[in-house]
Amino acid sequence: MTTTKANQKNAYKKISLDTIERVRQIDLLTYMQTYEPDNLARIGAKTYKTREHDSLKISNGKWFWWSRGFGGVSALDYLIKVRDIKFTDAVQLLAGSGIEYMPHISEKVREPEEKKLELPKRNRNCNRVIQYLKNRGIDEALICECIRTGLLYESAKYHNVVFVGKDEHGIPQYAACRGTQAGSKFKGDVSGSNKNFSFRLASAKHSDSVHLFEAAIDLLSYATYLASEGQDYHKEDLLSLSGVYQPNDSGEMKIPIALEHFLKQHTNTQKIYLHLDNDKAGRSSAQAIATALKDKYQVIDCHPVTGKDVNDFLLTFLKSKRKERNKILTEWESEIG
Repeated sequence: MTTTKANQKNAYKKISLDTIERVRQIDLLTYMQTYEPDNLARIGAKTYKTREHDSLKISNGKWFWWSRGFGGVSALDYLIKVRDIKFTDAVQLLAGSGIEYMPHISEKVREPEEKKLELPKRNRNCNRVIQYLKNRGIDEALICECIRTGLLYESAKYHNVVFVGKDEHGIPQYAACRGTQAGSKFKGDVSGSNKNFSFRLASAKHSDSVHLFEAAIDLLSYATYLASEGQDYHKEDLLSLSGVYQPNDSGEMKIPIALEHFLKQHTNTQKIYLHLDNDKAGRSSAQAIATALKDKYQVIDCHPVTGKDVNDFLLTFLKSKRKERNKILTEWESEIG
């Protein structure tokens, strides 16, 4: 308990008052245009809404979620109230996003500007990332394979794990960071990321199916599970959606951009396996995707049978497997005396 309190105290110390004041000046429209452009829809000359929640309106430097009855001014308010991100993690995300404060201009709406991917500087080793992922149950050989192929690495400044998405030419186009410190819930896309190219493990040969996951951790968890069962995950296309949008307030949902791009590039796809979270958001997203694609594809819902997500399932599975192995060893030792 003492360690936890010390970590929390240090986290507050690392964030200066100047940094907090600076990120408070970032309005939601600027944040959305830079960080979540695919989640932004224009509905008037000076008014926007989010695709995820069509009753969340942004206008004149403020935002309000009408169906929930609350709102705010800054991007920081949005991350805390809507995304449910802790204050310290939200400040860290905005401080490292590369977004510069610009006073809101009510007379002229700024259009999104195309930004280049700005990958965080690499650490000289990946020791913390390897240990973090191993603690999450991910197979070490799989981790090393992803590091070797440039699909993940450890950032130099914060020692986050960086998941990299590449295009058809092997060029990084997307990256997502996740905190590795105990208790940290920090996660977010790197500035300039293109979600068309979310984190993915491609099949060695063309497959007629694709497995979908909400996050890179879940994708790696499923690959680990397959390996534990003696199956070759290299035969499968595994795609992270980098989060999923819930159906909007009218019940409609746009197909996640990463999936839409994948299906355009892989016209032989026939089956789509949904390994989305076993919670309200995951279930509603799975249902919406299945409804939208059922006429063209065979959509199979494979949500985790235990736990909230695939990583929870993997940890339970590995624990059960260890218990079974220990039981067999105990019986064997008793037999040989």
